[in-house]
Amino acid sequence: MAKLLFELLSEEIPARMQTRAAQDMQRLITDRLTAAGLGFAGTRGFAGPRRVAVVVDGLPRVRADVEEEKRGPRVGAPDNAIQGFLKGAGLASLDQAEKRTTDKGEFWFAVTRKKGGPTEDVLPQILIDAITAMSWPKSMKWGSGTFAWVRPLHSILAVFDGKPLRGQLELGGGMPPIRFGNRTRGHRFLSAGEITVEEVGGYIRQLRAARVILDPVERAAVIRAKVETLCIQSGIAVHHDEALIDEVAGLVEWPVPLMGTIDDAFMDLPPEVLTTSMRTHQRYFATRKEDGVLANRFVVVANMITSDGGTEIIAGNERVLRARLADARFFWDQDRKVTLADRLPALKDIVFHAKLGTQYERVERIVALAKEVVAQEKSGFFRDVDLMQVEQAARLCKADLVSGMVGEFPELQGTMGRYYARHEGLPSQVADAIGAHYAPQGPNDTCPTAPMAVAVALADKLDLLVSFWSIDEKPTGSRDPFGLRRAALGAIQLIVENQVRLPLSQLLASLGAKGGDLLGFFADRLKVQVREQGVRHDLVDAVFALGGEDDLVRLLARVTALQAFVGTEDGRNLLVAYNRAANIVRAEEKKEKGLGAKIAGDIDAQILQAAEEKAMAAALTDVDAKAKPSLAREDFTGAMTALAELRAPIDVFFDRVTVNADDPALRLNRLKLLNRIRVTIDRVADFSKIEG
Repeated sequence: MAKLLFELLSEEIPARMQTRAAQDMQRLITDRLTAAGLGFAGTRGFAGPRRVAVVVDGLPRVRADVEEEKRGPRVGAPDNAIQGFLKGAGLASLDQAEKRTTDKGEFWFAVTRKKGGPTEDVLPQILIDAITAMSWPKSMKWGSGTFAWVRPLHSILAVFDGKPLRGQLELGGGMPPIRFGNRTRGHRFLSAGEITVEEVGGYIRQLRAARVILDPVERAAVIRAKVETLCIQSGIAVHHDEALIDEVAGLVEWPVPLMGTIDDAFMDLPPEVLTTSMRTHQRYFATRKEDGVLANRFVVVANMITSDGGTEIIAGNERVLRARLADARFFWDQDRKVTLADRLPALKDIVFHAKLGTQYERVERIVALAKEVVAQEKSGFFRDVDLMQVEQAARLCKADLVSGMVGEFPELQGTMGRYYARHEGLPSQVADAIGAHYAPQGPNDTCPTAPMAVAVALADKLDLLVSFWSIDEKPTGSRDPFGLRRAALGAIQLIVENQVRLPLSQLLASLGAKGGDLLGFFADRLKVQVREQGVRHDLVDAVFALGGEDDLVRLLARVTALQAFVGTEDGRNLLVAYNRAANIVRAEEKKEKGLGAKIAGDIDAQILQAAEEKAMAAALTDVDAKAKPSLAREDFTGAMTALAELRAPIDVFFDRVTVNADDPALRLNRLKLLNRIRVTIDRVADFSKIEG
């Protein structure tokens, strides 16, 4: 067995594209190896600022003979079908095909035998095909060439079993091709000359010696450790930011963290302004003191070792940051001269969506919706909120969109609104509701808990959903340009974590929404969310199938009780008994037209004969009497406990009673009994939706 080492060296690849590029190249190569009948032990993909590399382990040095067969048309098929089959299979006549009898009849088969040979003979074309099939979010052409890649390519390293493969990538347009070889380069500035590679282990070691850490996971680990060490030495802590670590790992091949200082003149700016400016524009790591307050230090990760220990690099980055923060200071000072209320007319000039009007019109909808949310909540969650303040927070929640600071730092929308509201002296609840109304924006985001903030945040998300539903702009497949899935998940999180009792159907209907369709979308998102928490999706389906359940808090309480119940022996056995009863009823309904209406009636106690069916009827009456009040007071565990009492009488009934009795009246009555089992259990959940 042998190894394949493949590397594409180019100009700097955008950090956001690197991980996907390594995965795609790995997949493209392995798919083609498999199609060529080449097995392998495993693959590894790597990506960095200037290279994408793939290692394939355990490839055979020689390909085995391969036999492929293709089924053609049925024997006796029309001539045009026969000729098409022969042409597609590369056969001259039916004499070269085989006639075989299958369970579906007699068919023609084409059998192609391909001779094996040295693996190195087929690898170059496999690699070329993988390169040309590679898709980038953005690509470019260079020189006079017609070939497109993310950035201009410099070299292609392709080594199999310690030897360079023979092959070349045509660039077109009269440009010379890039020939495969066994040479690459290390760090652009910290190494000199080419590196000759013979095997995978040597390649990784040689790159490290040339100041390149190939593995992005290792680069990220090095950045994390060195940044933390640097901060500890200065008596501060780095602001934890894994996403930034991963991004910086895509910007440097040899990470060298350096610490700079923020000018004291800017330390009174809101900390979010400082951290956003550092992170978004400069990819700096923010730091904090022991008490959690932002420190006046930042860490920049250079891709360079300098003779002065990084002094000039630090000074240059401090100058850049100073200029950025000077702009921020200007916006901060200017923005505070205008109240949020005075900014509202400017929202009329911002189009939210061509079919949905301006941001000003959207704000009016959010105001009305926030008040509706408060009015329709059933548990009293909003009992102590000031409705006028709710309206004020909703009306001002988008006002910072026309501020200078948000124009410069869009990530700070909402956050700056909170600061400006506090500066004006608005109630703290109003300011906090403005600041939190975009949250939560993901499962790891902090969910608002203050009632006023919850009301405005819910209104924001529900308006987004209802508005785009009204113009039939719904998510399709992986396409969700308006973030509607995120909005629905955010609304669900707000409702569930705060136990907000909202009748969603009624609320959506009051907004003119097509409730069923949108409620179904909520159901799908809820299933996604609870699945991550270990809740079975079929149990959510079983509760939703009851119909009329639009209170997510009550629904999840029912699902939780149901999951606990079906996990018990009684629950599992009752599910088996339910399915047996339901299957018998369904089978009989198919045989006899109109039976469904007949068995929906009351059981005739006078016709009951066997002691077991009498006991079954009595148990159903007793369980019904216990389950109904339990369901009414939302004691779903109590309702499940009542259902468990049906297990024993149902088991005995099926063991000793013949449902399809010769007497038609007796048969009908026993089918009514089975239907009553189904109806009684289905009051808790539709057990037909529960899997196994």
